Amino acid sequence: MSSLKSEDISVEKRRLHVPPLEELAKVFNSELIKNFEEVKVEVTDSPDLSQKPFTLADKGLNGKTKLIEIGGVPYLIPLVNKDKVYDLKDVANLIDSNPAFVIGAGAGPYHYAGVNCEGIINISIKNGTVNQQTRISKVVDVDEHYLQEKLPDSETRISLLGNFFASEGKSGKVVKVHAKKRTGSQNFIECLRNAIEKEYGEKLVGVGGTFLIANGKAKQHVMRDFSKTELVTDEDVNNWLKFYEMSAPLVAVGTFVSNDGGDLDLRVQHFHSFSHHGDAGHYHYDVTPHEVEYLGYFNTAEEIYRLDKPVETHKVGRD
Repeated sequence: MSSLKSEDISVEKRRLHVPPLEELAKVFNSELIKNFEEVKVEVTDSPDLSQKPFTLADKGLNGKTKLIEIGGVPYLIPLVNKDKVYDLKDVANLIDSNPAFVIGAGAGPYHYAGVNCEGIINISIKNGTVNQQTRISKVVDVDEHYLQEKLPDSETRISLLGNFFASEGKSGKVVKVHAKKRTGSQNFIECLRNAIEKEYGEKLVGVGGTFLIANGKAKQHVMRDFSKTELVTDEDVNNWLKFYEMSAPLVAVGTFVSNDGGDLDLRVQHFHSFSHHGDAGHYHYDVTPHEVEYLGYFNTAEEIYRLDKPVETHKVGRD
């Protein structure tokens, strides 16, 4: 299956409101302390994220930071549009990024996997040279076990939808978030996203990065193969998805925004995680609140690129 040509992909670009990191840290803290027993949020120099435990495809989250939203859930449900295939090397050119360190959550390349799959996107593209650390997760047998697989450098495509943070992979200042022992009802990313929604309202703020679930377990889903019957409600979608409890350590990558951008029709939060022990999927929330420990590094995006926005849209299946 060939990917869409660049000239066939619509591109909308918008500048984002970029609060100072020190301010953002205080905003994050304001919501986290309502939901976690131990919280520390600070602005710090990023560690080398290419090293353990994160093992990302490049070192940092700085340099010409951008959010990218490609396609959308309407290309997956109520029924799949299999023509929606994108090559991240082409995407890097469309957003004028070289080098392009891209991380985030999307649908993996079904044409490579043989079935629909989750994509935990983690790739560095420099002058056409690819360092591919992306994993996919797919349901593989009648007993509905899942399998994580690392993509080869030669496979740079995704399908249908994606929410990504792009940078030059440089080291620099980031917001470090450490939270332990969840006491409230909001999950880790809900806290951070709800905090910026409350603080910035209609100002569009975009954040991307990575977090580690260092202890505990998380509820995550892996998409089954494409549904042959229409999925028209969130209940339909949840019955189609396959949910699992997955164990730490898990490394999650993704994005969140303060609002849906109005006519940009953005997905407000989206994170997928991978591991080195086989677990991988779409993050929902932790299921061991007394044990859970999160460690995250985040940066603001300066602009957002909305690529191939669906003309006909809906709000189903965006959890």
